[in-house]
Amino acid sequence: MTNVSKNSSEFMTVGEVADLMRVSSMTVYRLIKAGEIRAARVGKSYRIREDDVDQYLASRYNQTG
Repeated sequence: MTNVSKNSSEFMTVGEVADLMRVSSMTVYRLIKAGEIRAARVGKSYRIREDDVDQYLASRYNQTG
């Protein structure tokens, strides 16, 4: 058994990220290919850290006003 600290982030699938961001899976694949979201290749699929998704979304906020 391994201990997982509370600071480690969970991995998400492309589909889960797409659902979270309310975009298509293809959009997530494009973001990965463009290097805008970091992802790890596992076999034929990708896994994206939750922290990396949060970081990407935070960098896309526009300041208004």
